[in-house]
Amino acid sequence: MDAHKLHPWMTRADWRSLAPDWLWFDPAEWNAAPVRMPPVPVIAVGAAGDPRSDWADVTVEGPAALPSLTRAIDRAPRTAAIIVHLLRISGAMEPMAALTAESLAFGTLQNGREHLGWLAGRDAPLRPPPAGSLQLRRERRVLTVTLDRPAAGNAIDRVMRDALYDAFALAAFDATIEEIHLQAEGRCFSLGADLAEFGTTRESVDAHLIRMRTLPAWPLLEGGRRLITHVRGACVGAGLELAAFSHRLTAAPNAWFQLPELRMGLLPGFGGTVSLPRRIGRQAACRLILSGRRIGAREALAIGLIDVIVGDPPFDQRQRDGGAV
Repeated sequence: MDAHKLHPWMTRADWRSLAPDWLWFDPAEWNAAPVRMPPVPVIAVGAAGDPRSDWADVTVEGPAALPSLTRAIDRAPRTAAIIVHLLRISGAMEPMAALTAESLAFGTLQNGREHLGWLAGRDAPLRPPPAGSLQLRRERRVLTVTLDRPAAGNAIDRVMRDALYDAFALAAFDATIEEIHLQAEGRCFSLGADLAEFGTTRESVDAHLIRMRTLPAWPLLEGGRRLITHVRGACVGAGLELAAFSHRLTAAPNAWFQLPELRMGLLPGFGGTVSLPRRIGRQAACRLILSGRRIGAREALAIGLIDVIVGDPPFDQRQRDGGAV
């Protein structure tokens, strides 16, 4: 571990000569950030709440938490580097600019060796599930949007993505819609983007232009509407990225959350590098992304990812007011 340690007295040539995939440091040794950040993930160890670690990409509580995180980084170090580069700059951007930067970074990784290696090694689905769909219901000033692809774990395919874009665009356009309620049929909220569609658009420029036109995050940002989301079961990848845009995010006790994109050689490309840092902070978001670790509802509540743990049904006012765990 010492060979990867970042010291205050190191020069740029020093850390370049190490050629590490990541660097760690002890905040007690630092009073200010480096003049130029190393182009790899920088981890503060044992620095919870220490302002001297604010510039780090990730903070872990102590040395025992370091190996699992660095193993995840070592499996896709180039992808991890692009993730921290993006998060370092996008926090200072307006959300729409940050969303554009996310799409450009995602496009860079689509043609990278780590993602191409994942595509080559994955198992093809035996039978494609039915196409995705949404249920839309309007009651007075509330639009309820329900993910309706339970047989596929509500994985978001192109059909569902486009329907989500249209639903959120409607809410942005219609000033009489005061709330959007987002929920899902079946046992889980969403297993994320449909893996069967990964790699179908090989040209990264085309893929970027498609995201610029169809990503549901765009109308969410443009409309400024009040999104209220309830999650049960799995909330993974794109599903979590979308839910994190919510003004209020509630979860059933059995809910769990995960961002698995790093092991695919990708970053969260459904708006997650915009929604998650603005909801839980850059370091907490970066740790979820780099570790790929699954967390339960109580840990999600502790880090501010969700607002309250409630039972079903999600939008029952009695449970919203008095059913918190």
